[in-house]
Amino acid sequence: MRDLAQLAQRQPPRLTDTTLRDGSHAMRHQYTRQQVQQIAQALDAAGVPVIEVSHGDGLGGSSIQYGFSREPELALIEAAASVVQRARIAALLLPGIGTRRELKEAVARGVSVLRIATMCTEADISEQHFGMAKEMGLEAVGFLMMAHMRPPEVLVEQALLMQRYGADCVYVVDSAGALLPHEVYARVRALKEALEIQVGFHAHNNLGLAIGNTLAALAAGADQIDGTLRGFGAGAGNAATEVLVAVLEKAGLSTGIDLFKIMEAAEFVLAPIMPRQPVIDRDALIIGYAGVYSTFLLHAKRISQQLGIDPAKVLMELGRRQAVAGQEDWIWRVAAELAAQEEAL
Repeated sequence: MRDLAQLAQRQPPRLTDTTLRDGSHAMRHQYTRQQVQQIAQALDAAGVPVIEVSHGDGLGGSSIQYGFSREPELALIEAAASVVQRARIAALLLPGIGTRRELKEAVARGVSVLRIATMCTEADISEQHFGMAKEMGLEAVGFLMMAHMRPPEVLVEQALLMQRYGADCVYVVDSAGALLPHEVYARVRALKEALEIQVGFHAHNNLGLAIGNTLAALAAGADQIDGTLRGFGAGAGNAATEVLVAVLEKAGLSTGIDLFKIMEAAEFVLAPIMPRQPVIDRDALIIGYAGVYSTFLLHAKRISQQLGIDPAKVLMELGRRQAVAGQEDWIWRVAAELAAQEEAL
């Protein structure tokens, strides 16, 4: 892509590390205060400007539907905020899950950046949440999830709503890791041309394209990008923060993050506590191929094992039905239907 050669000439992007939020999915939401402090401190020491901390499904996400946190997320937010010197603390909020009460408590414990996430066709449900964020003096970032499901012109319509509601930035979010680089470029470019605010990009690695897609987003003009240490996140994980920093340094685009310190954070702080390294196994690849929400992976594997059915079949059927965030209960239903069909054969 011709614009990639011009990366060194543009303003460096702001990188948000979401190991302590997207990585919560891969941890099955079992982070401890001590682990959060160690990771946050290492990220801060490396110069990461924004660190996102919350349940994987955002404020208020600890529940039977999404998975219970080992420790209260507000305590984890407070733990992270207590050790950082320079980084700002961010949290995710999904309308319908997080409420004003959780948000006020999170702000009291150190959150100054709120990332408000909706499905890419449902920005209209976020108006009051952006209003709350601005009332509280927060930086407000919009997340248009499952962005592969709609073309650029639809995403522009939704992003314009978030801009009107008070967003300071709107992200194209590849929740399923289903987008190809040219598709990322088209979506980010369309938002850059239509909006007066910043544009961001959040990648998942189910097709092995998290780094490449992030580069495509930067070539299209993205102002903000996301990563996690060692790519630790839902599905096959995210763009690895340490790899992003290295690649951008080689491209002549400094993020301001110390490469060696961020590599040490990944290798010596996070790696020892990881239950597993996200990989592109068969089921994770199906998520990207079928366009299924990345957080469904572990749920689908667990449920399929209990019912004695191939998780690949469940994931493909969820993709066919275009299941989205908030429909985790559908995994049980689909798996049960497929199990019953196999039983009848």
